[in-house]
Amino acid sequence: MDFMSTVKNSLLEGFYPAGWDMAKIDACCEKGVQREDFWHKDFQPVACDNIHEFDMMMGHEIAQQIKLARERGEKLAMIIPVGPMGMYRWAVYFLKEWNVKCDHCYTFNMDEWADENGTTLPNTDPAAFEFCMKQAFFNPLGELTIPENQRNFATKDNLPTYAGKIAALKAEGAKLVLIFGIGRMCHIAFWEPQFAAEFASEAEWKAQTHRIAAKLHPLTIEQNAITSFKSRTTLVPCRANTVGPGLLFQADYIIGGADGALGRGMGWQGMSFLTTLHYGPSMWITSSYMPTFPGKLFYLSELAGPLVPDVN
Repeated sequence: MDFMSTVKNSLLEGFYPAGWDMAKIDACCEKGVQREDFWHKDFQPVACDNIHEFDMMMGHEIAQQIKLARERGEKLAMIIPVGPMGMYRWAVYFLKEWNVKCDHCYTFNMDEWADENGTTLPNTDPAAFEFCMKQAFFNPLGELTIPENQRNFATKDNLPTYAGKIAALKAEGAKLVLIFGIGRMCHIAFWEPQFAAEFASEAEWKAQTHRIAAKLHPLTIEQNAITSFKSRTTLVPCRANTVGPGLLFQADYIIGGADGALGRGMGWQGMSFLTTLHYGPSMWITSSYMPTFPGKLFYLSELAGPLVPDVN
């Protein structure tokens, strides 16, 4: 008895995206972290034994990309998330230790909570992603920080300008680094899998640069209730402004993180992590494209499985 044999006529029938092959996803959960033929030759999963190691290694990788761009005399564009968050403390630490000024960097926050009109939270609200980024990254950098006019946040007015700004930076020789976490629904940013149903082709789907007031999947809302709102679902917005594959897939280098272990054998991200690695590119699973890019995906070792019932 399992999900596939019991979903018919249950409350979950039709709940998951129509394009999800649940048997294939289940098979992904059995594979561990072995390489696939479709991975980019320079894509590398990096195991971390605990959250402290994870935060430090991911923060070092971010700082290293900023440092290398400065040494090359290049501008650097970064699409950045609010979560994982511990990495920013370490990125700040390394940049300060190396005395790397960040005025060559341009940041584009990948998403922000929004209402049905795309209006975002005030930037003074502790739940607002702009507020979080200032507290975790921009302010602690002090005199080394990224200039305010080079920081971009996903408001309904500014988000549509991302594509032009990134194109202009790339025309000047800038590289684009994508920093991300993997959602429970295998989203990157808040580009949800059910959006695929709206497009006639993968090419049309890939062309989408952003979405205002995107409707979030219920499991995305519950994931954020657990990870960011101390289980309080009533505080989680049901919509967000978000970048789309038309910007995400312009990345020259990726830095990903999967830290969704909760302790005592519990976790929410194992299936999403292994599906990302093994499903193969599909517009129904946004994160499935990530292994096709050069870069690193840091993960807590326990997420690699075995993903089996824990009776202890």
